[in-house]
Amino acid sequence: MKTQFTYERALAASQRIHWKVEDIIGGDKTLNFDKPFLPESLARSRGLTGLTTREQTLLNQIRGHGYLYTFGLVEEFILPFVLDHARPHLDQDDHRTRALLAFASEEAKHIHLFKCFREDFLNGFGQHIDVIGPPRDVAAAVLAHDPLAVALTILHIEWMTQRHYVDSVRDDQDLDPQFKSLLKHHWMEESQHAQMDTLMVETLAEGLSYEEIDKAVGQYLEIGMFLDGGLKQQGEFDLDAFERAAGRTLGDEERKAFLAHQHQALRWTFLGTGMTHPQFLATLENLHPDFRARIEGIAPAFC
Repeated sequence: MKTQFTYERALAASQRIHWKVEDIIGGDKTLNFDKPFLPESLARSRGLTGLTTREQTLLNQIRGHGYLYTFGLVEEFILPFVLDHARPHLDQDDHRTRALLAFASEEAKHIHLFKCFREDFLNGFGQHIDVIGPPRDVAAAVLAHDPLAVALTILHIEWMTQRHYVDSVRDDQDLDPQFKSLLKHHWMEESQHAQMDTLMVETLAEGLSYEEIDKAVGQYLEIGMFLDGGLKQQGEFDLDAFERAAGRTLGDEERKAFLAHQHQALRWTFLGTGMTHPQFLATLENLHPDFRARIEGIAPAFC
C-alpha cells in the first residue's frame, strides 16, 4: 500500500514557508544561557543525582550544543543523497524535480543554520566542546550503504525531528526562546521532507524482492549502530566539557553513571524517537509487516 503523500502537495507546502537564516539569528537574537535549551525528555539532565540545579542547566546546554552539531552532521549526508536521487529523473515529473531540489536547498540552509547557532553557542558558553566526525567521513561511511538503507535512515531522521518538536518542544515554556525558535523553524520544513523521503523509500523499494529489502533494513540497522558509537563518544566529550564548565571533577562512580545515563539519553534523542515514530513504522509495514516487527523488537534498547 502506497502513502497518500505527493510531491506536488509537498512542494506547495514548502512554498508557503518563508524564512531565512538571518531572520532567526544575529544582532539582538542571541541565546540566553540562564535557560535550558532542550526539553528534559531529550536532555535527561535532571535524572542525574548529585548535580546542582545550575549544573543540570549546564549539562542541558551542552546537550543543546551536541544537538546543533549532530543535526548539522547528519544533514551533510542527506543533502548529497537527495541530489543523487533527483538527478536520474529530472525530465520525468516537474513537481518531483522541483520538490526534491527545494528539499536539497532547504537542507543546505539547515546546515548553515545549525553552524550559525553553534558559533553563537560557543561564543556565549565560553568553553570548547569536542565533537565527533569529521562530517565528511561520517557522510562517506553512511552513503556507502545500500540506497534504500540510507533512505530509511533519512526517513527516520525526518520523523524524529517532527517528534522532537511536536511532542517535547512546542509546549515547553521553560526553554530559551531563541533555541526554541531554531527548533520550530527546522520542524516547519522537515515536515515536507518527511513526506518526500517516504516517497523516495517507496520508489527505491519498488520492484525489490523481500530478501533485497530485508538486506536494506539490516543495513539501516548497521548505520544506526555506527551512529550509536558516535553518540557514545559524544557523551564522553560532553562529560569532559561538563567538568570544565562546572569547575569540578566527578568521581569514578559518578563518571560511570553520567556516561551510561547520557548515552541512553542520546540514544533516545537520535535513535529511539525515530525508530518508534508511528509514521516510520507504517512505512516499514507497507514494505512488509516483518520489517516493522523487526524494528519494534529492537527499538526498546534505544528508548
